[in-house]
Amino acid sequence: MEKVLGLGGLFFRAKDPMGLAQWYQNNLGLSTYPAADEPWQQEAGPTVFAPFEADTDYFGRPDQQSMVNFRVRDLDAMLAQLRAAGAAVDEKVLEESYGRFGWVTDPEGNRIELWQPLP
Repeated sequence: MEKVLGLGGLFFRAKDPMGLAQWYQNNLGLSTYPAADEPWQQEAGPTVFAPFEADTDYFGRPDQQSMVNFRVRDLDAMLAQLRAAGAAVDEKVLEESYGRFGWVTDPEGNRIELWQPLP
């Protein structure tokens, strides 16, 4: 059976695509199309693909159909960087046996999960 090799892209609607692309570049270091000439290159590591119950509140807003989870090297440093930039960072940090999690909301109200996997 053929299997996918990984994520090839993540595409979503935005009220201000260029402004939101710039926010992701400035705050998360993501080279976003069409603002960047080259696509973002992710580091090798685990990627979780998991459907959730339709009524989950884990994604934040009830109308948010999906949530992006980005792996980070140092969750505390990333959350501090986002706070210093004035981003809407959730105060909660979740500690699990497989890593640490934090959340930020982008300027258009999309909740993003940040994951520091355990080594």
